[in-house]
Amino acid sequence: MKQAVLIINPHSGKSRGNRKKREMEYERFLSLFKKYGYEPTMYKTQYPNHAREIVRDLPDTIDLVVSVGGDGTFNEAVTGNFERKKRLILSHLPYGTTNDIGALFGLGKNPERNLEWILSGVVKGIDICVINGHPFVYSGGFGKFMDVPYETTRNMKKRLGRMAYLFQGVRDFFQRKTPLYELTYEVNGEKYHGLYSFALVSNANRIAGISHFYRNVKLDDHLFEVVFCNLRRKKDIVRSLIYLRLNDITKVPGFYFHKTDHLTIQFHDKLKKPWCLDGEEFPDETNEFDIRIERNVMMMVAKSAVSKMFVLDEEEHEEEL
Repeated sequence: MKQAVLIINPHSGKSRGNRKKREMEYERFLSLFKKYGYEPTMYKTQYPNHAREIVRDLPDTIDLVVSVGGDGTFNEAVTGNFERKKRLILSHLPYGTTNDIGALFGLGKNPERNLEWILSGVVKGIDICVINGHPFVYSGGFGKFMDVPYETTRNMKKRLGRMAYLFQGVRDFFQRKTPLYELTYEVNGEKYHGLYSFALVSNANRIAGISHFYRNVKLDDHLFEVVFCNLRRKKDIVRSLIYLRLNDITKVPGFYFHKTDHLTIQFHDKLKKPWCLDGEEFPDETNEFDIRIERNVMMMVAKSAVSKMFVLDEEEHEEEL
């Protein structure tokens, strides 16, 4: 029988009922693994980066690892996988507040149905962005609004769900000035220098709960999307947010868009707040950042996501592998 590992972050997301109900749901998860031919072992995370340690230390004989939690939980699992000599096949069951990664992989709001879609899915090679050697799955950024995910308290997220990020974002917008960062970046053989209020690097079509943030994003085209913004005045930012509700970000004034497989950024001064990777703080103290693609990181994904989020067919993947 195939061996599977289920890694659960019991603190993720808005409250899902009392402890007894959650434990009953976890048992149903284990039953589903057995239904699809897996012998599962369940771990519950007890502290930050525990999921990373679990994945890093698993034996090579494990056939599938499924993390259960928010986007940050999956980031931990991927990071642990990158620290292994032999990487395992991963998947993720969304159980958090915004669940952008779950939406990216075609999953909905019902955890048990999502797990069935995963276990009956297919293994695909996906692109993972890596910044200074540290992976992130769907988005990384710095500057205005980028600290909202990790500055929003766990208590607020449990009480208010996705609205907690909105309240934190509004408070950030009205209470804080928008700093500009002097930096030089190089992308696609061109070098740019200027003052920017924030930047976002991503490989996703939904970010911060906004669907169709980009159009036609693919998870295996070996490219990621980059946008730099030099807006600072509140009225300009508000105008751009309105545009963003009607168009994807590549058409919003004040934004500079690139599609690439490699980006370098050098800040002329130290960042006031750390980067945010998959909703979590990335406390790297350097002023220089190198971002590139790691190809063909193997994941189990729902079949419904394949036609929407992938471009290479099975024969092309076999050739690359």
